[in-house]
Amino acid sequence: MVTLVPRTCAIRPELEAWARQQPALPLLVEKPGRTKAEEPRRWHGQSVLRRVEVEDSEGRVALEELRFVVVHSSQLAQQHAQAYAGAQGKEADAVADHVRRVHARWFACLADADAAVAEYKDRHPGRRGRRSHPWRYHAVRYHIVADTRRTRRARRGRPAKTDPPSTESGYRLEVEVEALANLEEESGWTVLATTVRAEAGTDAEILKVYQDQNTTVESSFCWIKNPAAISPVWLEKPERIAALAMLTVLGLLVSSIIQRQVRLYLRTHDQQIPGNKGATATPTAAVVLSLFAQVALVQFLIGEQEVEQVYGVQPHHLLLCDALGLDSSWYAVPSAQKYGRDIQTP
Repeated sequence: MVTLVPRTCAIRPELEAWARQQPALPLLVEKPGRTKAEEPRRWHGQSVLRRVEVEDSEGRVALEELRFVVVHSSQLAQQHAQAYAGAQGKEADAVADHVRRVHARWFACLADADAAVAEYKDRHPGRRGRRSHPWRYHAVRYHIVADTRRTRRARRGRPAKTDPPSTESGYRLEVEVEALANLEEESGWTVLATTVRAEAGTDAEILKVYQDQNTTVESSFCWIKNPAAISPVWLEKPERIAALAMLTVLGLLVSSIIQRQVRLYLRTHDQQIPGNKGATATPTAAVVLSLFAQVALVQFLIGEQEVEQVYGVQPHHLLLCDALGLDSSWYAVPSAQKYGRDIQTP
């Protein structure tokens, strides 16, 4: 077994901190850049043994020694840097809006200003019922400044030229914003857990096995991040949560099998199908299923005569049927006219 250790596991930040303290990690894999101008992609890493809690099939938890491979990827570090810059830019807009709101506030006493600073300190104010959360990409500091501002006159009419302007004393907040730099040494890390012992597989072999998992369920979990993929479900009992997780894994397994079979067939027969950006021989399962969205079966009756027509069928649909071992006669165009109301169609 070779799997990715999620960031929610406490062992992952501990192992990443351990790897950053090492003077140099061995080079495991090196691949050329995707373009001539791109630098070679390198993966450095080293395995380490740690005792962690492991739960068996009967629910018993015990401390077992497990092998972890800590890997730093130059390509992943570059992706993290680009994602960090994009997220920081989006947060900068929210910070600017927050600063305008803070500058517009006025406090009559120092206690109110202190309370506002305590409320704002290092936190993003929640809006529309959302909870506040810390700023992730900026350091925001607040300073209380004594100030005066003009107020409306208590009496109506034009004031005399010798009358001083009506003012009041109070406090306002000054905001200092600093963009946090992305620490390169903290980007690009991956932690793999494996049951393969060191004598049975080197660190480079473990990394290669994980990278070759292109058609497994694990690589398909990004699909469930789509908000339209799984609607919110409220489950309380652990059995129902486990059942939903099992159904999700089974669905992703079927999706992975569809993707694997189609790619294998297209590569063997040197064929391509329409993809998101032109013809491709390595479509995802989502692309394969979306191609059939335009296919429609129309049924209508003319007296006692039932007529069926299939619309939208293209040659690549029949090619996919052959790849998946499906009967392409379901999409025969045009279908024969049928008589009677009790006729069943596939």
